[in-house]
Amino acid sequence: MGRIAGVTAAETRKRLLRAAADGFAERGYDGTRVADIAAAAGVSNGALYAHFGSKAELLVAALRAHGPVLMADLFAAHPDEPITDLLVASGRRLPRRRDALGYLIVEALVAARRDEDVAGPMRDYVGEHADWITRLVRAGQEAGDLDPAVSPDALAHFCFLLAMGSALVTPDLHAVDDEEWVALLTRLVAAITRTDTPSPTEATP
Repeated sequence: MGRIAGVTAAETRKRLLRAAADGFAERGYDGTRVADIAAAAGVSNGALYAHFGSKAELLVAALRAHGPVLMADLFAAHPDEPITDLLVASGRRLPRRRDALGYLIVEALVAARRDEDVAGPMRDYVGEHADWITRLVRAGQEAGDLDPAVSPDALAHFCFLLAMGSALVTPDLHAVDDEEWVALLTRLVAAITRTDTPSPTEATP
């Protein structure tokens, strides 16, 4: 079983990423063999390694392709919305039930604790998302929406911890009333919202 006749390299890669995401989400990183992923995608082990150098590389690539939708996706879809509104909207989704692939990041984080081959790519993955949130916070501060005294790095770290925690504490384990959750988020965001009016000098780039 090599490359499938009539299927492009790009399509083969997509098949491998989907098969990997399904396998890791269902059986975990340790419980999923490369041979299982290749078979599910309909290709040989050699064809898999032609696209991905290791199982660890495949895990992180599958996470990027099929993992949970993170804050960046929401902000990208609503670029003109105030950051304060989008923070609340993003946080509101966290306690909701996800499909199986929504928990793929949990498998990746657990694997990263045990396997340095996974830890390296995961540090890059986490760093990219944290840096994106940090830049977003700075932009919100420059626009006068967020308190400039708030550390962008600390707020990005808080947001990422909240998102990852929500992937571990599922609604089956502990649920929260949606209205009460939104009310709490609104108060938290209000605490980091700029309350004074920036001077003309501050408001001008």
